[in-house]
Amino acid sequence: MPDQNEGIRDARESTPSAEFTAPVHHAPRPAPEEPTVIVDPDRRLSPAFLIGLGVVALIIVVAIVFGIRSRAHDASELTHVTHEDAIEAVDVTTASRGAKALEIVLPVNTQAYIDTGIYARTNGYLKKWYHDIGSHVQQGELLADIETPELDQQVQQARSDLATAQANLEIAQITAERWKKLLAKNAVSRQEADQATSDYAAKQSALASAQANLGRLQQLQGFEKVYAPFTGVITARNIDIGSLIQAGDSSSLRTELFHMAATDRLRMFVPVPEADARFVKNGDKVVITSDAAPNQKFEGAVVRNSDSIDLTSRTLNVEVDIENQDHKLLPGQYAFVHIPVPAEDRSLTLPSNTLLFRAEGLRVGVVRDGKVDLVPVTVGHDYGATVEITSGIDDQDQVILNPSDSLAQGQPVRVETKPGAGA
Repeated sequence: MPDQNEGIRDARESTPSAEFTAPVHHAPRPAPEEPTVIVDPDRRLSPAFLIGLGVVALIIVVAIVFGIRSRAHDASELTHVTHEDAIEAVDVTTASRGAKALEIVLPVNTQAYIDTGIYARTNGYLKKWYHDIGSHVQQGELLADIETPELDQQVQQARSDLATAQANLEIAQITAERWKKLLAKNAVSRQEADQATSDYAAKQSALASAQANLGRLQQLQGFEKVYAPFTGVITARNIDIGSLIQAGDSSSLRTELFHMAATDRLRMFVPVPEADARFVKNGDKVVITSDAAPNQKFEGAVVRNSDSIDLTSRTLNVEVDIENQDHKLLPGQYAFVHIPVPAEDRSLTLPSNTLLFRAEGLRVGVVRDGKVDLVPVTVGHDYGATVEITSGIDDQDQVILNPSDSLAQGQPVRVETKPGAGA
């Protein structure tokens, strides 16, 4: 057997790439035995173990209860926040007691105290003019001469007619007296005497007519000279030398010769609104300002008013006069009349941004018990940023500032500012 083993070893060594593995047989291992747990029915748990177990259970229960309550609180808080967010938040204010004193500022046009056009009262040609626009003239000062050749001839004819009438009257008088004497002697009939007396009376009337005609023509001849009817300034000259002049007036199409204005005193007609008419009294002093005279104030006076409201404009026509000796204001100038209005303690003042313009009328939103109450109000004066409220609310009401157009009656709201914060 040694030879055989050697031959096998030699063969293994001679062939190193070949591996030879002999089968190995292992005996099966026995299965491990499971530990045997022996429960002693008479053995009890220790108190420390029970306490620990109770603490753990309590912690678990507390954790569960806290989590449930936390979730319930979060849900309630979310519901509350959602409900609060659904309610509109508003700012409120309260009305101020007593309206402030103010003045009504009304635009007007200044007018000359006397403003008139000057027309010719006779026909002819312009011979000469003496004053141009801007000239200040005194009453009775000569403005122009008119040449009237036709009128001059008419005057000469009227004088001749008057002389004829006087001669006829003299002969009629002599005849009437002669017939009266003859009638006394019964030399003529009464009829013939009456005819002579009647002819004398007719000649008297003819003489009077001739005198009146001559006087009329002489009066027209006096219009050859055009005089200033009042003291003032020439504002327009519409004729020149040689211009044809025709008699006329403001109701005809004739051209006016001059236009004059008395500017030492000006007048203004102010349309005062009906609501403020009660504040205007004759004799009241007012202030006049003009953009053409910045930083200057002029004092005027209410001299008269129409004492009636115009049905079309609903205004009271008031005349204000102002002395203008220094001519700082000009006729036709744009100006402003400041009429003082006294304060009233019974009225209230609210910001203008509290008003709601609805189809049913003017309203303000008042917060009462967390809900909106749309209250009708009456506005007095408009001060710009604020308005006067004469009825509808009192000074304790919480009035909503900047109300939305969708604000409705009874709508829940949440007040975010204290009353008066927005006033």
